[in-house]
Amino acid sequence: MRMQIMMRLSRDGAPAFGLLLLLVLSMLMLLGCIWPQPCNALYEDQVGMWDWYQQYIGKVTHAVFQTQGTGRKRVLVATDENVIASLNLRKGEILWRHALGETESINALEIAAGKYAVTLSAGCNLRAWNLPDGTLIWETHLQTAASAVKLLILSTDINNDRTNDLLVVGGGLVQAISSVDGRLLWTADLADVGGGFLPQETSVADKEHKLYALGFVGSSKLGVAEIDLSTGAKTQYKEAELPEGFPISDLLAVGESVVALDLAGSSIVSGTFTGKEKITLELTPVSSIYHDVSGNAQLLSLKARGVFVISFKDEVIVVGVDSETGKLDLVEKFNQPIAISNTLALSDEKQAIALVQHMDSDQTILLRVIITDGWKDEIAKDVIKLEPQRGLLQTIFLNSYTRTDKSHGFRALVVAEDDSLSLLQQGEVVWSREDGLASILDARMAELPLERAGVSVAQVEHSLEEWLKGHVLRLKSTLMLASAEDVVALQAVRLKNAEKTKMTRDHNGFRKLIILLTKSGKLFALHSGDGHVVWSLLIPALRSEHRTPKPEPVKLLPWRKPHQHALDDSPVFLVVGRLGPGPNAPGVLSWVDAYSGRELHSLKLTYPIKQVLPLPILDSLEQRLHLFVDGETNVHLFPNTAESLSLFNNQSQNVYFYDVNKDEGVIKGFRITDHIEDFVFSTRLLWSVVFPSDSEAIATTATRNSDEVVHTQAKVLGDRNVLFKYLNKNIVFVTTVAPGPSSKVGLAAPEDSWLVAYLIDTITGQVLHRVTHQDVQGPVHAVLSENWVIYHYFNLRAHRYELTVMEFYDNSRAETKGVLQYIIGRHNASAPFSSYTYPNIDVKSQSYFFTSSVKKMAVTMTARGITSRQLLIGTNCDQVLALDKRFLDPRRSINPTAMEREEGILPLTDGLPIYPQSYVTHSYRLEGLRGILSVPARLESPSLVFAYGLDLFYTRLAPSRTYDSLTEDFSYALLLITMIVLVVAIGVSWVMSKRKELADKWK
Repeated sequence: MRMQIMMRLSRDGAPAFGLLLLLVLSMLMLLGCIWPQPCNALYEDQVGMWDWYQQYIGKVTHAVFQTQGTGRKRVLVATDENVIASLNLRKGEILWRHALGETESINALEIAAGKYAVTLSAGCNLRAWNLPDGTLIWETHLQTAASAVKLLILSTDINNDRTNDLLVVGGGLVQAISSVDGRLLWTADLADVGGGFLPQETSVADKEHKLYALGFVGSSKLGVAEIDLSTGAKTQYKEAELPEGFPISDLLAVGESVVALDLAGSSIVSGTFTGKEKITLELTPVSSIYHDVSGNAQLLSLKARGVFVISFKDEVIVVGVDSETGKLDLVEKFNQPIAISNTLALSDEKQAIALVQHMDSDQTILLRVIITDGWKDEIAKDVIKLEPQRGLLQTIFLNSYTRTDKSHGFRALVVAEDDSLSLLQQGEVVWSREDGLASILDARMAELPLERAGVSVAQVEHSLEEWLKGHVLRLKSTLMLASAEDVVALQAVRLKNAEKTKMTRDHNGFRKLIILLTKSGKLFALHSGDGHVVWSLLIPALRSEHRTPKPEPVKLLPWRKPHQHALDDSPVFLVVGRLGPGPNAPGVLSWVDAYSGRELHSLKLTYPIKQVLPLPILDSLEQRLHLFVDGETNVHLFPNTAESLSLFNNQSQNVYFYDVNKDEGVIKGFRITDHIEDFVFSTRLLWSVVFPSDSEAIATTATRNSDEVVHTQAKVLGDRNVLFKYLNKNIVFVTTVAPGPSSKVGLAAPEDSWLVAYLIDTITGQVLHRVTHQDVQGPVHAVLSENWVIYHYFNLRAHRYELTVMEFYDNSRAETKGVLQYIIGRHNASAPFSSYTYPNIDVKSQSYFFTSSVKKMAVTMTARGITSRQLLIGTNCDQVLALDKRFLDPRRSINPTAMEREEGILPLTDGLPIYPQSYVTHSYRLEGLRGILSVPARLESPSLVFAYGLDLFYTRLAPSRTYDSLTEDFSYALLLITMIVLVVAIGVSWVMSKRKELADKWK
């Protein structure tokens, strides 16, 4: 009977069993799509999905074209960021690039022997690079280290190796170097020629194989030394008396003539220094050359025969020099500032030069190419419209090419006021590069507008056909049916995902605007999806007039952050700057709309801004109140409204701030006291911490991020006890080092070097904790977050870098630190505490060896602070490393107990493990890394990271994996097909079951 029942169940339950099996298989397929799989690397088709990388070079200061031969046309450039690069002349792409370092400013760039790019940097380092690939061919260290050093390419072969050689002039020395191997051929020391003779200008006479070095002897004589280029012998030296009471400002060699300008800019001395035994100088007032003189004059060298330029405040004149008598004549005048290019040799006797004038607006320019001999023949003239927000053109590099009709065509490489680089040819802009992004001073992120009609600041194309194509390709990839072409197409679809580059806010908070302030005073807004420029603004308040000190941008601050449901309000950013060089220059403020890139208004202040204090107070317009500390330690309240004044008066007694003076080794704390006038308040010194200057110098300071979110104030241990974090926002971490050679690692003696770390309460000035590290030196980098601080230094005894972590816990709550008391409410974790009560702090610390030096340190931030934090370390290899905070737990031990293992504490090791997968920048290098910015998304698991230096890199991290969202490559098409198959299978099984039951009933 039992067997019959079992057989009947198996026969009757066949459809049900099949349905159950189908359900299980379908669920497994669904779980395979949803369940996160652990991985240690990116798949090939995931590269670029949520990260991007951009390379820049900086503001170009030198440029040389290489257009000869049949190879790729290129232009060699050197920049103010100490970078030498080769750019594709057709598209402006970087072919190769080398960053020489922070201390190696590039003095000159030339092309030698037709195949080497020769650079002179730091006044003494001469290098030759291979033109096609940038390989270093040779390097020579010269004796001179002068800043005013010159590199000349001779048209003669000194050592008979069939290549023209090099000449370096500077510091009273003239040195000839072989361009083939960098060998020093001869050296001429001009210091012993005349009493105190120092050459400032040079002129080469190729036909006579002579070099003329021009300079001053004291302040009363002009000296000219003649040198034989073949041997370096000094063949002749002559002097000329300067007019009495003629202090020299500028000196130029114009062909065979010399021109000098006095300090007042009102008189010029000129004369011819070749062909005569004696130099005859003539004094010419500037007013006799040009009558409508406005302001002081300044000489500009064209390196052209017979002409030079005098620049005034608002005007520029071209002056001709007679080669026989040295007489000066006006050639042409310009009633506005102009940009003048280098001199271009068209033949042995003909030279050309380019002039650029701005017309009605900064966008439209007039480009003229003129033959310098006689200054009459204008061989090219174009009206070109530039891209917006470029500003005035500052530097031009001219190059020629041969047209099909054998005539000369011209191209110009121009550097604009915003540090951008553009190539102009045939009246058009061929390409442009935003190289101002290589000099970012500050970076912030802003939310995009909510999605609704008329809100988007750009349009993104997105069609149904592209959507279907993408899902079909994803389905074929999931089923392993995709061909190689399909894989490439799928990668292109993912990279060009319209959702990623949409100009509205997304639900997860991944799409943002990255607001960047550059050294040139230009503001950029980049889209976090792919890094394209949404808008840019050359801030009008930070632009300078001709021959006036240029305002300097200092800081970028969020001024207004509208509520996420506010549709009509835009975020506003405040740009803080100075009206001149130096910290004592008056300040300037500019308010910019983050959506439109429009300057709302600006304000020039009459006092310097020493410090900016954002307050946690918002007015009715959601504008954050700010305090600006001036040179007399008075504070100025912004915005200047009655409402903000009323809000501030209610909280003014609770406003404290501190000032760190590294030069004097003092930290001072202040408090707001009296109301001086409308929006100005006086302050009172409360405390000061003075570090002994003979034994300690302030190395670095670190504070908590004001926007940091802490999820819990308690840490539950494995034995169910609770440690309460010391979460005082008013603390500053300070490190001091022993004075000495701390800039170069490893040079100081261990017994003379130490580091002292302080934790100071900025309200009372009380030192909460102090620890000394012996036998270590800087540089020191530190980051402070929640209740812990991590700092990096060099251990002289171990000859290794170290990372030290300290965690601070509040023992004053020890009586009620049980979990049960914490749950039932006997302990109020959010109870306020006062800085004037003595804290009972328990400090736990541990040090670990680290394998690399550090440039920058930051911490990942998430929306609610639940996700584990990662330490972001910018290494000396210009990469960003993400190190889990668990590796830097001070409670790690060699043999953790079972409770500690349950808590997640790792076994103790002397060093920190670094895995290749921990580099968030992958294989990219961020040359000159200067900053790392981390902001939270709306989801809790991810953190958005932006790193900048010469290059830009953006990515999305998930320190605890994406536990609250699906991955972006999740196949919704496969899920839909699975659900359809499941529904069909249920229907078919139901029909089959009904038929089976009917058949059984008929039996």
